[in-house]
Amino acid sequence: MKLRPRQADFVSRVLTALADKGNTLGVAPTGAGKTVMLSSAIAQSRKKDKPFRALVIQHREELVNQNRATLRRVDPDLASDIYAADRKKWSDGVTYAMVQTLSRPDNLDTMPAMDLVVIDEAHHVAASSYRKILERARALNKNVRILGVTATPERGDKAALKDAFCNVADIISIRELIDAGHLVRPKTYVIDIGLREELAGVKRTISEFDMAEVEAIMDKSAVTEKVIEEWRRLAGDRKTIVFCSTIEHARHITQALSDAGVKATEIHGEMTDTERRRSLTDFEKDKYQVLVNVAIATEGYDCQTIACVVLLRPCSYKSTMIQMVGRGLRKVDPEKHPGVIKTDCVVLDFGYSLLTHGGLETDVVLDPIKGKGMTKDCPSCEMEIPAGCGTCPACGHIFDAVERRTQEVKEREALADFVMTEVEIMKLSPFQWETFWGVVTMANAMSAWAAIIQHAGVYQVICGKDAERVVHLVHKTTDRLQALASADDYLREHGDKDAARKTKRWINEPASDDQLRYLSTELNDFSMTKYRASCLLTWTFKEKLIRAKVLSV
Repeated sequence: MKLRPRQADFVSRVLTALADKGNTLGVAPTGAGKTVMLSSAIAQSRKKDKPFRALVIQHREELVNQNRATLRRVDPDLASDIYAADRKKWSDGVTYAMVQTLSRPDNLDTMPAMDLVVIDEAHHVAASSYRKILERARALNKNVRILGVTATPERGDKAALKDAFCNVADIISIRELIDAGHLVRPKTYVIDIGLREELAGVKRTISEFDMAEVEAIMDKSAVTEKVIEEWRRLAGDRKTIVFCSTIEHARHITQALSDAGVKATEIHGEMTDTERRRSLTDFEKDKYQVLVNVAIATEGYDCQTIACVVLLRPCSYKSTMIQMVGRGLRKVDPEKHPGVIKTDCVVLDFGYSLLTHGGLETDVVLDPIKGKGMTKDCPSCEMEIPAGCGTCPACGHIFDAVERRTQEVKEREALADFVMTEVEIMKLSPFQWETFWGVVTMANAMSAWAAIIQHAGVYQVICGKDAERVVHLVHKTTDRLQALASADDYLREHGDKDAARKTKRWINEPASDDQLRYLSTELNDFSMTKYRASCLLTWTFKEKLIRAKVLSV
């Protein structure tokens, strides 16, 4: 089985990190071919002339069979077996184990020494069952290598992944896969049915919203009627998966859909394994148009023909939302589904999760050249991560300026859930921003200054210190929000907030005679403040340097 170029690059980075660090985490979303890359990493880890034992840990039975079948296609010569409740066999090659079975003390005692341990869906690794297995593996072989692969690394409960992994080798983003044509594009709609304030008041448990409270708000006939109406209008005859708050909620939605003439089935934790498999099989065979789900078909579920995702519950964590939406982003294999055409996926969000989390990206796209081999340490969890990350994939620490400003506002209760705007960034800034001639925005922080210049379709952030006769290009972008946030970052680091804070009284006082004397007549007016005059004077003194820098880029 031949890897795509990006998959081969991912495997190469993972193997390099394993050799250098002894452990690593690889992040790859739905549709990246995670199982293929995981299998290839295992196959390439062994030396043909030496004994090699690997353990792959999963938490769901479907993943065990899926991963083992993929390994056979990648490396038919590599032996494998299964360690689960109904079969407990250790292979001389690769053993695929269910974490629930292997973590029991009597089963762990039978475990042989491993050269490599692979954790599928590695965001679960902080759980005690996984820790027990890793402790046993390290006790048997202090040089055992640990590889984790996941689509959504950040755990909702913020439990650190650092005990298992000290670094992130690579991140494949959803945007990469969409741009490369490996996933379909989501068409997202946040549908306001008048419940936003009520849902915002729902209390949270340790790991999620209180779904009983969510049910009390959303499980009403009037709400359900509106949901079905909007779904029919925007999704039409698309194959759909619905995520509900509780089992009772799912039952009511399923019944309402059936009463409206829509073929729908449900799946939830109170059903037997046989019943769940039957519902999934019938849905995949198109006996039903809609699958109504409660916490089952979220992580790792693969049905390529799903073309609409409906969120009838809020998501406390972005990783949960991404898992749900990801169920509808897979492309359709024409050999498996002849005649089925799928070019996008409609996402209907009735729980306002997209407003809360802002999008589907777990991180930025790494530059394939500049990003390779370059790393930085997260200041919150100390994980070594690729230099291009805007958010730490392990703990959620935000590096990106706009995202950080967004988070600052979200943490203020009165301003929760909004779309970030230029006005919000300016409100957050300790400095006052002035605009001149419609193309220059400046702030003066006494010991430093920053200017955002719009030129030739892009925004350039030119900054400097008052005491220096040099200017610096800090940022260049087509996104004005990014430019403004970067300029604000520069001033926060180099400027004097105490002297230039926009709450200072002198900021709004009339310009002094000395200031007015230095300003040209066309820049002068009777409403000129001391602060605005200081910005204009900085521009006057630095204009030649700024223009030269702008035109040289």
